[in-house]
Amino acid sequence: MSSFRVLVTARSFGSSDDKALNLLKEHGCEVVHLKATADKSLQDQLLQHIAQADGIIAGLEEYDSLLLDSANKLKVISRYGVGYDAIDVAHAAKNNILVTITPGANGSSVADFAMALMLSAARHVPFLNEHTKRGEFVRPVGGEMYKKTLGVIGTGRIGAGVVKRASGFEMNVLCHDIYENEELKNSYNAIYVDFDTLVRESDFISIHTPLTEQTYHLFNAEVFDRMKPYAVLVNTARGGIIDEEALAKALQEHKLGGAALDETELKPSPLIDVDSCILTPHCGACTREASSAMSVMAAQNLLDVLELGTCEYQVTLLW
Repeated sequence: MSSFRVLVTARSFGSSDDKALNLLKEHGCEVVHLKATADKSLQDQLLQHIAQADGIIAGLEEYDSLLLDSANKLKVISRYGVGYDAIDVAHAAKNNILVTITPGANGSSVADFAMALMLSAARHVPFLNEHTKRGEFVRPVGGEMYKKTLGVIGTGRIGAGVVKRASGFEMNVLCHDIYENEELKNSYNAIYVDFDTLVRESDFISIHTPLTEQTYHLFNAEVFDRMKPYAVLVNTARGGIIDEEALAKALQEHKLGGAALDETELKPSPLIDVDSCILTPHCGACTREASSAMSVMAAQNLLDVLELGTCEYQVTLLW
């Protein structure tokens, strides 16, 4: 059995159980965990060790041309997650290094969290918790989700999971995506509509689309003006999809019922002081189950490249 040297920089990799680490060891991998120390950054650690590495289980750190050119035998950067904007993918491909991701491994956890944010925003749960703990028994009026209209932007694994969960609330579901999911249409009565129709008719909107040039600030002042006055907007995707300054203004002017964002584009965000907006630190995938699934998938992706030379979930092709 071949022996591979594998660097692990993703902090949560293998944190829930030993399945992923055992998988690597069963395939003859020597696993080296790297993390920043008081006197050496993670980038410095990588520069020190990358020349001897066959593969990397990567977190969110940057892989630029300088680092990649130091990787004499590296074959794969296996991302623990789906975002790879911190990796110079073109330069990796030039150096015959494949980049892989773990799509769908955290889908159930993020879909659960999207539903939790909808309920929390509709019923002002964080506001109620904060004031009750201060001995202030205020009772703001919220709204129900039962039999309301839910608009889902993007019906990949996570968006589809939200649609399926919404059936328990007997919600009417509108979807917008360039690809139509036949299962959602046939089994969950989802209706695919254009973006404007979804925005105008939805009581709740949940965003599950990638951040691209086309989706940057997809939700802006003009869109907020077209939404229902009690509509709730939930984003468990990337922060840049929403114009936060415009959203803060719309909420402060009571044009919308509420919002919940699991990631913000601006730091600090103008939404920090808006009571009707819930902010969380991009933690939709932070569950034991998602961590285990993502760890195993990242490990298997790495092994597929090292042993087979390819992977179903690679984002670069050698040329």
